[in-house]
Amino acid sequence: MENLIRLKTIIDQLRSPGGCPWDLEQTRESLRPYLLEEAHEVSDAILSGDPKLVCEELGDLLMNIFLQARVAEEQEEFSLDRVAEEISDKLIRRHPHVFGDAVANDPEAVRLQWEQIKAEEKNEDKGKSSTIRPLPSSLPALSRADRIGKMVAEVGFDWPNVTGALDKIDEELVELNEALSSGDSREIEHEIGDLLFALSSVSRKCGIDPEAALNKSLHRFESRFKSVDKALAGRSSASLEDLEDWYQMGKNSESEDRNSPSD
Repeated sequence: MENLIRLKTIIDQLRSPGGCPWDLEQTRESLRPYLLEEAHEVSDAILSGDPKLVCEELGDLLMNIFLQARVAEEQEEFSLDRVAEEISDKLIRRHPHVFGDAVANDPEAVRLQWEQIKAEEKNEDKGKSSTIRPLPSSLPALSRADRIGKMVAEVGFDWPNVTGALDKIDEELVELNEALSSGDSREIEHEIGDLLFALSSVSRKCGIDPEAALNKSLHRFESRFKSVDKALAGRSSASLEDLEDWYQMGKNSESEDRNSPSD
């Protein structure tokens, strides 16, 4: 608690007359991109498995939350204390199995209870509410696809196993090939979107986060391509055959590093 008070004091000083010129000129809107960037950096840190890095990035994210609250406080809208009060009240309301007499013996029961309470808070008729609940527009598309797939699966709109999702990929590939043959860019875009959605369904059925899976694939590609850059030695291009050979060298080197005994 002492260090949280210290952080608030630092943020207040940065935003006070005589403080930091950069911090003083920031608005809620100008700070928004940094908030999103820091949230993604926390996600990357978690995937790295490095606790020290996770701690550091959570600190950067916390700083942005404190800054947003400070801006709101200056405009007499709400305070950091109000933010903490409201989330505390929400957590107590939505966990009656912990803070009340309700019963929820497994994670699925907890989730259903949470959604029911959330709907009641928003004065929604549970029987008429939409299956696909609103998601932030800034959420990455693959993450959004995964969340939507899980929502519709709640009402039974899902394949019984991963085979059905794989068959859907085959179906979408056929339709994409037809669109490519037609040369219709709108149809091609349509079918690429359907194919990506189908791929997210396979990830979901396998219990894999598609956004994390794609990010890991991109990191592997970037790492392997370093051998291509090294072989290019300043040249602007090379034959596809050479490029592929150099890329495979990077891939093989990666495999050797992974399989080598640790010191």
